[in-house]
Amino acid sequence: MKSQKIKLVYFSPTGTTQKVLEGIAKGINVEVSNVIDITKPALRDSEMPSFGDGLVLIGAPVYAGRLPSVAAECFRKMKANKTPAALLVLYGNREYEDALLELKDIAVMSGFKPVACGAFIGEHSFSSDEFPLAQSRPDIADMEKAEAFGKEIAAKLNEIESVDSMSDVHVSGNKPYREEMKLSAIDFIEVTDECDNCGICAEVCPNGAINEDDAHSTDTEKCIYCCACIKFCPVGARVLKDGKIKDIAKHLSQSCKQRKEPETFLG
Repeated sequence: MKSQKIKLVYFSPTGTTQKVLEGIAKGINVEVSNVIDITKPALRDSEMPSFGDGLVLIGAPVYAGRLPSVAAECFRKMKANKTPAALLVLYGNREYEDALLELKDIAVMSGFKPVACGAFIGEHSFSSDEFPLAQSRPDIADMEKAEAFGKEIAAKLNEIESVDSMSDVHVSGNKPYREEMKLSAIDFIEVTDECDNCGICAEVCPNGAINEDDAHSTDTEKCIYCCACIKFCPVGARVLKDGKIKDIAKHLSQSCKQRKEPETFLG
């Protein structure tokens, strides 16, 4: 059952999930016919297309052991008809806990047939030069493993005659899922005098939390703690304030130093 085309669907505020999915697609070595980037709010509000034949790669980051709620809600709107899917979560070297199982369950309920699942590592949202955590990951070694995983997926698809003959993919995780992270309105980002109001932070924010006309203004009710605005600021004008989130960043940088490696699962 060789796939003739691939579609990518992802939520990737800082670009790390996107990068790994593209690496997997490179290994599969089939043309990518469509990319659906649900990182932008406008795209999540639009109708999701139906998925027929061809392999779909679906990915999202892990937030406190779960999928980001904005991504999960959008994934639930997808409709497929036994469409083969490879599922990916990307976490910041702490734990991915129930996120991969949650993504698999959503995919199955939406009509997909999981053929492969994986948990890869990317730089943590709270990582900084002061408190590094999985800094600069996915790195070269990670991308080599992503490409190798893609080759394994291609070989698996070549072995089977139809989706009906595919066995289940067993992944790590527990039910009920761990409690979802509560997003309280925390003002945890400081905008320094280096800010020149270029607007990039507002452009990359996946939830419309930053005012396009005033980069110093952030709606803490909409912020999902992804820190894309910090990662992409070209002058480093956005930094973590002293307080709860920075304390968490410090703790994680000390307790999660040991390098973790990608985990992959095939049917």
